[in-house]
Amino acid sequence: MDLSGKRAIVTGAASGIGRASAIAMAQAGATVLACDLDASVDALGEALAEGSSTTTVDVRRERDVKRMVELAVERLGGIDILFANAGVVGAIDPVVDLTAEDWQAVFAVNVTGTFFCIKYVVQHLLAAEQSGTILATASVAGLRAGGGPMPYSASKAAVINLVRNAACQLRGTGIQVNAICPGLIETGMTKPIFEAARAAGKSDRIGQLNPSLRAGRPEEVAQLVVALCGEAGSYVNGEAIVVDGGLAASLPFVPGKMW
Repeated sequence: MDLSGKRAIVTGAASGIGRASAIAMAQAGATVLACDLDASVDALGEALAEGSSTTTVDVRRERDVKRMVELAVERLGGIDILFANAGVVGAIDPVVDLTAEDWQAVFAVNVTGTFFCIKYVVQHLLAAEQSGTILATASVAGLRAGGGPMPYSASKAAVINLVRNAACQLRGTGIQVNAICPGLIETGMTKPIFEAARAAGKSDRIGQLNPSLRAGRPEEVAQLVVALCGEAGSYVNGEAIVVDGGLAASLPFVPGKMW
């Protein structure tokens, strides 16, 4: 879990998994450029290692992402790690009520934004003739139906395929590209789910569908992120790694009954 000397970009770093991962990377010895659309990302500066930095970025804008990569090179001296984590849930309407704008708003951040981040970091790594580690946040919702709203789920499936294609295209370069697929994690994005359960007096049912019988914490995902960015992840490539308490391990069933 040692990232000493590594230089990392983390998007969506103002809260949730991104924030926890930026802090965990810094604790493991990395210098970090923590990025988010929300200017509150600047408050993260004190929790990061000396030499780290923060900036606002809109991953939907290609020029913003290009500048983010340039800024990482200027401030950190280079790039070894990209964690393309920025994402949104978007509309939760059924398919017959979704608009083109609903659909495109989610894909603009979750898919196109991730593509821009990978594109410009890979360009830098290839030009510098160096290896690197790229991670993107997908979701168990991208693996099968029932894990989230339709645009969100489809976008996360696209992220998984994007990662796998990038890993194959970059064969022999020393650049690894993987996705992580969180299950139910308590973050700002999932806050409405947790608030609704608690308001209804059903907080004990949160996470009841997975064998661990609980939701996850951002810090638990962050530990996996750090491991994949270090020696522990040196032979992991082109994978969609699930961290969900076992949610995706089985087909639906009624506990205690076999039929």
